[in-house]
Amino acid sequence: MTKIELLLTTLFIGVLLTGMKMTSTKNLLPPVAQKIPKVVTVHNDYRIDDYFWLKERDTQPVLDYLKAENSYTFAKMKHTESLQKTLYKEMRGRIKEDDSTVPYKFGNYMYYTRTEEGLQYDIYCRKLKNLDGEEEIPLDMNVLAKEHDYLVLSAYKISPNEKFLAITIDTSGAERHKLIIKDIKTGDILDDHLSNLDESVEWANDNKTLFYTVLDEAHRPYQLWRHELGNEQSQDVLVFQEDDDRFSVGLHRTKSGEFLKMDLGSQITTEVYLLDRNDPFGEWKMVRPREQGVEYYVYHHGDYLYQITNKDAINFKLIRTAIKGGKEEEIIPNREKVTLDVVTMFKNHMAVLERINGNLEIRLSDFENESWFNMEMNEDIYSLTFEENYDWNSDFLRFGYGSFLTPYSVYDINLKTHKRTLRKKEEILGGYDPENYVSERIWAPTHDGEKVAITLLYKKGIDLKGNNPCFLWGYGSYGATYDPWFSSNIFSLVDRGMVYARAHIRGSSFMGRKWYLDGKLKQKKNTFKDFISAGRFLADEGITSHKKLAIYGGSAGGLLIGAVMNMAPDLCKVSIPSVPFVDVINTMLDESIPLTVTEFEEWGNPMEKDFYDYMKSYSPYENVEAKAYPHTLVLAGYNDPRVQYWEPAKWTAKLRDMKTDSNDLLLKTIMGAGHFSSSGRFDYLKDVAFYYAFTLDKLGLN
Repeated sequence: MTKIELLLTTLFIGVLLTGMKMTSTKNLLPPVAQKIPKVVTVHNDYRIDDYFWLKERDTQPVLDYLKAENSYTFAKMKHTESLQKTLYKEMRGRIKEDDSTVPYKFGNYMYYTRTEEGLQYDIYCRKLKNLDGEEEIPLDMNVLAKEHDYLVLSAYKISPNEKFLAITIDTSGAERHKLIIKDIKTGDILDDHLSNLDESVEWANDNKTLFYTVLDEAHRPYQLWRHELGNEQSQDVLVFQEDDDRFSVGLHRTKSGEFLKMDLGSQITTEVYLLDRNDPFGEWKMVRPREQGVEYYVYHHGDYLYQITNKDAINFKLIRTAIKGGKEEEIIPNREKVTLDVVTMFKNHMAVLERINGNLEIRLSDFENESWFNMEMNEDIYSLTFEENYDWNSDFLRFGYGSFLTPYSVYDINLKTHKRTLRKKEEILGGYDPENYVSERIWAPTHDGEKVAITLLYKKGIDLKGNNPCFLWGYGSYGATYDPWFSSNIFSLVDRGMVYARAHIRGSSFMGRKWYLDGKLKQKKNTFKDFISAGRFLADEGITSHKKLAIYGGSAGGLLIGAVMNMAPDLCKVSIPSVPFVDVINTMLDESIPLTVTEFEEWGNPMEKDFYDYMKSYSPYENVEAKAYPHTLVLAGYNDPRVQYWEPAKWTAKLRDMKTDSNDLLLKTIMGAGHFSSSGRFDYLKDVAFYYAFTLDKLGLN
């Protein structure tokens, strides 16, 4: 142990003992992190980072501090234990624990997953030819989970001859995956020693060759490898290495099944290579060379490669070129108010998912007569996604539909007759009735004349102008758009009289590609100002008040909450930043940290002074001041590779040192999980119940 570790350990023993001995929360003192100033000078700007030492992962002082914070948090939340149990019971009580998904055809089998009462994880099943056959279980996640406290399945790939299963699993939350290959009939494990993988894995058509991607020290998938069954990982062949630290290597299979795709991508640029699946040792052929700022996504159909691209098309267009070469054809042009999102192909048809004025829409195309059909939905506010249908010859499109009011529903629509069939609607137990609730969309004016959409959910009979408690959710980064999908958990808030609100702020793609571009890099503050405008509009309209508002965001949404707390600390009474990206400058200056360089095109590179200055003006850690902040619960995962645990820990320590209020400031770090909280479906509900209880308690709704 170094001298500094010895010193800090001694200091924290006192903190820990103090926290352990206190039996009354009234007199309970929070942990106080020791200040060890570290001077940081960039662009002649002199900064002092008092809590830099919290980056020393697995050292005793760091572990002691996190333990002390957790002990303090649980002590302060002890009076809510009954409420937490009630919330957990409510949320679990809405789940149909023994359930199954809609089967889909892949090869000669029908595949589905099911869950059993009391079990945390999915059971992956199949039946030969039709659902009357005998059930086989290629994978029972509950059996695997007996060996791990944390378990996430990322890839599930059946070999072309349908004999083998390849999976990638994460057993710590650190998202460094292990590849396991299994003989489905015998249950024998053929390979289970391949490690340090990203999640991707794909089979070649010879049933013995697989491809997978490997992570570098910065957690970037940068290599593509070829593996033959039975070989050691040391015998595998490196196929490709991406040396530009901005780019990651992805691996997919075309829906036609004829090609494997190697997708190389930065935040704003892509490049795609194809490999004939019948020739696993052959040449990977480039579709189009990378061009800075140009994205393209490839779909194979017959003699053509279709591409969604933003080349001279801000909202993306659909083009196609013959595989053998030739003139480029434009199938769907760029449109000012419509953003082309994704395409799915079949032998005789194509479906496209597009976003228009915030809502997603599906259009169907018939290759034979070149006609288009626009699908219409029954609600004004809803969400859509393409569902699993791997049958190239299928005559139907399977899609998922839902809203704040409508549980997730799976439909098939006949691609010729356009007849729609409901295959399954998620069953919500406990007497849920959508007629008891209202969902609507309002538009808040923002600082520069734009209007921000806010989607609401509340209980029917509530006076929307009645100064209600409100839970405002936001994200606003990477162009990710969080549509209003159904969540039965939310009703534990709504049934207690809360208005649930989701703000579709800039940085998302809710209003098209420009909506995203206007919320990144040197326009990032638009994201924060939009959210503040949304919160103030809710209060100005009488829907809520600043004393009854809780705000929530995770990851980049945690950055949002942290920035808003500094910019408008009186906006709300309660804030919940989850796995928050709050130490922006220090993280973006450290290229050894996972994913930093790949983020330059989203946030900017602080080694360039103009970006440094702009980041410094909003980074939550840098802008903590001596002022009053709302009640705050900070959530973190110790194994998180996306937002390292020390960001929320450092920020909490600095907030506690500088804030002038007596409001609660709590830090909860899950020591055995990563970015996405606990992995089991019931354990996850306990995590939700915890921050719901904090919210309800502080708003006086307990």
